[in-house]
Amino acid sequence: MIKWADVIHFTNKGNPTPEKRVEKTEEEWKQFLTPEEFQVTRLKGTERSFSSELCSLFDPGIYECKCCGTLLFDASEKFESGTGWPSFTQPIKENAIGYHADKSYGMIRVEVTCNVCDAHLGHVFPDGPPPSGLRYCINAVSLSKIKE
Repeated sequence: MIKWADVIHFTNKGNPTPEKRVEKTEEEWKQFLTPEEFQVTRLKGTERSFSSELCSLFDPGIYECKCCGTLLFDASEKFESGTGWPSFTQPIKENAIGYHADKSYGMIRVEVTCNVCDAHLGHVFPDGPPPSGLRYCINAVSLSKIKE
């Protein structure tokens, strides 16, 4: 189980090694991503809060990266955070997520990315429910859900 101390370690010392890497040019990403998906995942944008039905869906399934199909989160780790974005307590695997210091907008946060293709997913915070205490606050447009 990943805890906040692990998040800080990965942010400061380097991320776990992904199982593979997917790299494309900006034009290649634009060929299959919508303009909003491209803005969020490739340009580190943020979707409007409460703009996706994924916030209120809690059906079983797996969430994958919209860009490369890497498995990221299991629906069993999803919870209602009230923030307007899908929230999870743990990634599906330790090496699925990359962690990066984000000092934009006068804040200090930890950005989370797909560790395979570097797609911006959102941020992780230490204010989630037990036992991990983590809240992965994820842009819904960066995810695709695979039904169980």
